[in-house]
Amino acid sequence: MLLTKDILDEKDKRLRKKNKDVTFPLNPSYKKIIFEMLEHLRLSQIESEAEKYDLRPGMGLAAPQVGINENFFVVCYEEDEGVFKDYVIINPKLVSHSEELIYSSGGEGCLSVNREIEGIVPRYARATFEGYDVDGKKVKFRVREELSIAFQHEYDHLHGILFFDHIDPKDPFKNADLMREI
Repeated sequence: MLLTKDILDEKDKRLRKKNKDVTFPLNPSYKKIIFEMLEHLRLSQIESEAEKYDLRPGMGLAAPQVGINENFFVVCYEEDEGVFKDYVIINPKLVSHSEELIYSSGGEGCLSVNREIEGIVPRYARATFEGYDVDGKKVKFRVREELSIAFQHEYDHLHGILFFDHIDPKDPFKNADLMREI
């Protein structure tokens, strides 16, 4: 099982690297880690399990956060109470997005950032990502609102970007009036 200690801290230089595309067929160890990443995220969102395993709640994880500098990420989204939908995207590309910008009212967090950071992170309200699943089949995800934020956050990780890089340190709430809070 993937534990909190297995997730790289923001100070680790591997989080700032540009990552390379995954080759298919997928390395069997990647299939295993993808399963473990999703399991970690699901358990982290169930209060009793998070407490039991000392997990911080999270919705997404990118390969660099677990020490793999290749292009893939996972998102585990709670659609209804206790009902989760898993997303896996390998070699993702952001192919389209809305003009409308949003930001999370509670701010963004990251399993690699163990501190509170105030400010808004501008994100597209709607986005479309294309990539591949674990079997190398093409996938396309049209995401919106909270799910769109999660996909963009994880996609940034693949380019060595952490969420707070989007926050203006001199004016953390800059242009909030030009975006919709969710």
